[in-house]
Order: sequence, then C-alpha cells, then structure tokens
Amino acid sequence: MIERQHLAIVREVVSAGSITAAAERLGVSQSALSHSISKLEERQGARIWERNGRTMRLTRAGEQLLQLAETVLPLFEHAERVLVDVAQGRRGTLRIGMECHPCERWLMTVTAPYLERWPDVDLDIRTGFRFDGVAALRAGEIDLLATPDPLNVPDLHFVPCFDYELRLVVHERHRLAGKAFATPEDFVEEVLFALPVALDRLDVFTRFLIPAQCQPRRRVPAETTDLMLQLVAAGRGVSVLPEWIVREDGAKLPITTVGVGPSGLHKSINLGFRARDADVDFITAFVDEASGRAS
Repeated sequence: MIERQHLAIVREVVSAGSITAAAERLGVSQSALSHSISKLEERQGARIWERNGRTMRLTRAGEQLLQLAETVLPLFEHAERVLVDVAQGRRGTLRIGMECHPCERWLMTVTAPYLERWPDVDLDIRTGFRFDGVAALRAGEIDLLATPDPLNVPDLHFVPCFDYELRLVVHERHRLAGKAFATPEDFVEEVLFALPVALDRLDVFTRFLIPAQCQPRRRVPAETTDLMLQLVAAGRGVSVLPEWIVREDGAKLPITTVGVGPSGLHKSINLGFRARDADVDFITAFVDEASGRAS
C-alpha cells in the first residue's frame, strides 16, 4: 500500500536533491528513509529510483509517485491547516487560482480591501495561467477560480465581477489607426501577438476570426501584456488586449486601439466556487467584495 510518508519521501528527495538532505528535512535517519522506500519497492515489485553515477534518478514508477505526491500532499497539508485554524478560532487560508493575465491584474485591486475586512484570513494566489482551473476547483486544490470562461454546471457557482472590452492594439501610424472597428479580413496580413495559450482560450480566435474563416499572417506568443504593448509600439505587429490594461500601461506609448468588429468583443471576469462552499463566509465575502456587493 502506498502511504503518505512514501509520497513525502519522493517529493523531498527530488526537491532536496539527495536522500541525505531529504532525511534531514523530514527529521528521520537516512537508513530509515531508505528502508521505507525499499519496503515499498519490494511490496509493489517496482523500482522507484535508479542510480546514475552518484545521483539518483526517478524511474517511470517514481515519476508516477512524484506526480501523485504533488497532487495529493498539498490537499493533506491544507486539510491539516484548516483543522488547526478551526481549533484556534481562525478562518484560515483562501486559495485563489487564475486562468488569465487580466484576472491577475484585476484581482490585485480587490485583495487589499478584503484583507482589511478579514484580518484572520490569509491569501494564497496561484498565478499559473495554463492550469485546468475548473479541475483544481473541483478537486479542492483552490477555493476560488478567477476566469473569463465560466461553466454552467450544478456543482460550481460563477459570479460575474468585472466587465471589459477587448480591443485591437495598433501603432498610432498603423493603417487601421482611426478606424471605428476592425474586420476579420483586416487581420489577414498582420502579425498578432498573443499569450502562449491554446487557441480555444483566445476569444479573438474563437469568437471573431475562426467563425469568419480568417487567420492572421502569423501568431507570435508573448509572455506578458507589457511585452505585447512594447512590440506593438515598435511597429512589429498588433495585439488584442483588455482596453483597461492598454489605458493603464500604454498611456505613454505611440499606440491606439480599434474595436474588434462592429459590436465589439466584450468579456467578464468571473469568480467561481464550489456549491457546497456557498455558506463559507470568508469565501463568499471575497466574491461579494469583488463583485461590488460588499456593504
């Protein structure tokens, strides 16, 4: 049987870089640690590590254990913190995941007033924009999910909190500058800078270009909106970004914005939480604060 201690050992050995260092972190002897893993290998009939010179390398079975450890151990650790917090009369930690860069920027404007109202709550914010946020929310890895793409499912609730418009960002001397809006055909000859995510996460494609059977000449990934704005300002291409981010970060750059289509491309940032947590006061209070419903 795989036990929690086995997962902790594998994680610590990988993190610390050696069995000796891992044993020190875990507060056990090196021989006890090695014996524990040897017993697991014997019981399961599979090697966890193999030697590569003086170093230890995980086998395929070891990689599976590491993946399991990185998923399961944080849940154990969070549950233990919750039990301690309850015992001490504290509310604990609110874990928030985000699926987009605008979510992160917007969320930073909400956290300060929330923390002032709830001094006995800590925030743990996950800023990896490529993780499966809905799966993490359902699995209990996070308590709130900030996303522009809510789902209509019975076990999750999503509350719209912030509306914004996506705009085409161009150099002020670009051929499209001054137009009321751009058409899908206007993108065909353009280099489009976008976040390095799948196409189905980019609204300019799913809601605008693909339905019109149009594509930009080239899509170039850029890690941050700041980089996109600088590239557009240098005349290297165009981008589609939230208008409020362009207004805040691009005020001194030689750029301007154009509507995406005659009706514009509108989005909302939503906060999602598990339906069973609807009566958890410090979770719903954050949603109320973020959506402007807090008194």
